[in-house]
Amino acid sequence: MPEVGKKAPDFTLKDQDGVKRKLSDYRGKPVVLYFYPRDDTPGCTTEACSFRDNFGMFKRMGIEVLGISIDDEKSHMKFRERYNLPFTLLADPDKKAMEKYGVWVEKNMYGKKKWGTARKTFLIDEDGKIKHIFNKVKTDIHAHEVLDVMSG
Repeated sequence: MPEVGKKAPDFTLKDQDGVKRKLSDYRGKPVVLYFYPRDDTPGCTTEACSFRDNFGMFKRMGIEVLGISIDDEKSHMKFRERYNLPFTLLADPDKKAMEKYGVWVEKNMYGKKKWGTARKTFLIDEDGKIKHIFNKVKTDIHAHEVLDVMSG
């Protein structure tokens, strides 16, 4: 399990355009790595739009924003276009990055157990180390919480 102060696990995933991206390619810049359950669902849309609406601040601070879900590239492309999302979405249908970050978990929904993505965000510094982990995410104000930690 990733921990604050430890090196963030590297991975290679395709973005919404089918381009392979490695986390280590972003070394030298701070990264917001946020895991979310599904494209185009109410909570995930609220969270993505929160990052979109505050994207100018992230950009001015030199911070990369990367969203990851199990959806494929085509789904990510539609999601980005529909909501005008200016940041990269990464497809993890095989759950490789999710498992490395401990976010593919068993959930209990209305008494039924099923596997799914825990909504979690990792802040990674310029050296590739985890600076902060958000275990509880409030989708509507999450971008503000992240900016507060990144600027503090």
